[in-house]
Amino acid sequence: MRVIHRVTLAAAASVAVSAIVAVGVAVVPAAQAQPRDSFVGGFNTLTVVSSTVPGNGDLNPYGVAVVRHSLGKLHKGDVLVSNFNNSLNQQGTGTTIVEISPGGHQSLFAQINAAHLPGACPGGVGLTTALTILRGGWVVVGSLPTNAGSPTSSKAGCLIVLNNRGQVVETFHGQGINGPWDMTAVNFGRVSELFVTNVLNGTVAANSTRLDTQVDKGTVLRLLVTTPDFGVPRLLNVTKIGSGFPEELDASALVIGPTGVGLGRNGTLYVADTVNNRIAAIPNAVFRFSDDGTGRTVSEGGGINGPLGLAIAPGGDILVANSNDGNLVETTPSGNQVAVQTVNPAGAGSLFGLAVAPHGAGIYLVDDALNNLDLLH
Repeated sequence: MRVIHRVTLAAAASVAVSAIVAVGVAVVPAAQAQPRDSFVGGFNTLTVVSSTVPGNGDLNPYGVAVVRHSLGKLHKGDVLVSNFNNSLNQQGTGTTIVEISPGGHQSLFAQINAAHLPGACPGGVGLTTALTILRGGWVVVGSLPTNAGSPTSSKAGCLIVLNNRGQVVETFHGQGINGPWDMTAVNFGRVSELFVTNVLNGTVAANSTRLDTQVDKGTVLRLLVTTPDFGVPRLLNVTKIGSGFPEELDASALVIGPTGVGLGRNGTLYVADTVNNRIAAIPNAVFRFSDDGTGRTVSEGGGINGPLGLAIAPGGDILVANSNDGNLVETTPSGNQVAVQTVNPAGAGSLFGLAVAPHGAGIYLVDDALNNLDLLH
């Protein structure tokens, strides 16, 4: 999300979606017809499900996670959304996760107070796209905090663990966690693996005077954690499985680096390499004990235009949300771009996190310009 565009994008979006008169019922036609053999090609309507702005005014929705099982405050079929900005629109200062029902009812799942964290989180709280739900209803969210939104004030942050009632119980910090930017997970009974991209390895030091200096130090970490029925999750092991991804601080986007991650059926982890404008693949990610560097290139350029959020379609294709336009791109694991769908009329800077709806009924996306959760269906 490029904050510098927020006002102009919102103005443009207001024209394109002038028919939208009520959150939860507004629909606009998707801009392009797609092949029916693509997942995206089955959808042609964009619905505004709900505003993502909670009572404290937090802005800039980033992470999206669909609730698969009802536990505590979590209701099956609802969507969790994390906010990156506070009410003053300062990046890296958002503290809230909202829960939105398919019918558009929004409630506050959690508001995290940096002064009352049960563990270290260098710099405080600024919730990122890294958001997932583990077995037992444990919610994990990334924090990349700043001082009043200044890129050069960015701190390492942490992963914050909450129970199914929205209460913070633990933090995972250090051990390579440095600006956790996005995340996916896989559950194996009472243990889970988290795959986390990190974007602050060397960026602040390199950009103390200039914000456009690129460093090739972005990483992908695999964290092995317990997911107990009682007690709290514990971090058992951290393995670096990817490194060398380009990253840089940016005056409007705060930081640009490896973002979305999604685990394919064959155990390959797909990574949105934002700076290089490509989708990367790290094979055998679940069991790998070595660093695969920047992986192999699955697809680059074409419809891919600054990929951010990433999700895996039911058939195994890779979905990415572009930062430089309002498009969603679908790519096969072999690298064929089979669909490019304009899903956000506001254009560049409006898309970030995305997730596939239950039963493959659509794709949830956040609209950073208008602070909404949308459904492409």
